[in-house]
Amino acid sequence: MERLTDDYRANARALSALLAADESFDLIERRLAVGTDELTLFYIDGFVKDGAIQRLMQFFLGQKRLGSGDDAANGFAASGVPYTNVEVTQDVERMLSAALSGVTLVLGSTFGEDAILIDARAYPARPTEEPQSDRVMQGARDGFVETLIFNTALIRRRIRDPDLRVRHLNLGGRARTDCALCYIEGRADPAFLARLEKRLASLRPDSLTLGYESLAELLIPRRWFNPFPKIRSTERPDCAAAHLVEGSVILLCDTSPQAMILPTGIFDFLQESQDFYLPPLTGSYLRFVRFLTFLLSLVLTPLWYLFVACPWLLPASLSFIVPTEAGHFPILLQLFLVEFAVDGLKLASMNTPDLLANSMSVVGGLVLGDLAVKVGWLSGEVIFYMAIVAVAGFTQQNHELGYAMKFLRLAVMSLTALFSWVGFLVGLALIPVLLLTNASVDGRRSYLYPLIPFNGRALLSLFFRLPKSKMPTGRARRRRG
Repeated sequence: MERLTDDYRANARALSALLAADESFDLIERRLAVGTDELTLFYIDGFVKDGAIQRLMQFFLGQKRLGSGDDAANGFAASGVPYTNVEVTQDVERMLSAALSGVTLVLGSTFGEDAILIDARAYPARPTEEPQSDRVMQGARDGFVETLIFNTALIRRRIRDPDLRVRHLNLGGRARTDCALCYIEGRADPAFLARLEKRLASLRPDSLTLGYESLAELLIPRRWFNPFPKIRSTERPDCAAAHLVEGSVILLCDTSPQAMILPTGIFDFLQESQDFYLPPLTGSYLRFVRFLTFLLSLVLTPLWYLFVACPWLLPASLSFIVPTEAGHFPILLQLFLVEFAVDGLKLASMNTPDLLANSMSVVGGLVLGDLAVKVGWLSGEVIFYMAIVAVAGFTQQNHELGYAMKFLRLAVMSLTALFSWVGFLVGLALIPVLLLTNASVDGRRSYLYPLIPFNGRALLSLFFRLPKSKMPTGRARRRRG
């Protein structure tokens, strides 16, 4: 651990050089005379509360001296710093990390090797509004933001339990990004917590500037051939709080409004916040519809293409689903073109100003599709079935899982085109293999839990929205894993 020296001037010059205060206009170095002593403050303009730092300076200037002796910094921090969050440190790395995070760093001419850290930060932040991708018809309307301390406060507001632990982590690297590990003592699995903490301690990221995704890719070595999501995330504090009570672990990353829910299994994606803001019967029905459309988005177009390619498999009563006018392009190429067109429209809508979004959707969805059928590029049946698949995809809140379905759908159609009905069956058999081999943060827990190993009650609670009195408690949920 690098430390300061007893020479105040040398310490101030060294920290000024390390922080590059002369080269960065927003990093302020301010000297104050306190009687016959002197203070040097380092802080970032825009990260501190102007009123608070001004009152602190006024208070410092009103003091007669800083104190003396080996414990001068601690004595001054206790009696001469009228602020709530104050820390004394000798670690230069801690000083640099804190100052670059927005904490005010204070050196004193009588402090020797010590420095005082005053946390008077005020990060730029947006309102805690409802996430656009996870809305509910009734219920809470707040959501996580890009400021870590706001996100932990949103969780604390819902769980007023002294057993709730919020551990601070700094994963290092150039960005020195702050993270927080949240869990309830006695409900979270201690063995899983130990493995997760060990994994986090072993990370050596160069930066976490992309927040959630950067951290997720470091936690799990990606297997590019397996498209299923490894981690479930949420932008809703109520959802994160509910999982904490159930025994899960929440990992938050500063600058990211997404919270990781650990550990994750494929059946966890069947649940959404909307289910629990409605009566059990309605919530169970919506969950059934979500699961049905989830399967529909995977098998509808491959199954239809199988019947088009192998019409002898169809009973006579269903022969109408085979198009009479297939268009100028092969059906498989048409299906692929529409798959790419749907993603192209999504990308275009993301970059379209709000005032023009409706016009763009009309042009893309109606005009282009209608013209494609009229000129013979696409058949009407292809447009119809792909429209059903596109709508079914929007019922799933997790975009990563939606694209996993897309990639598997394309793979099954390709195998069907190559090997007829045998390829179709092989493509479907490939899906459980990918599910069984998918890596997650908890390598000891199956991605298919509670199906493998089987736990009937836990599986029932995932498929059906049980009344609150019938739901398993947090300790029971922890034991089931």
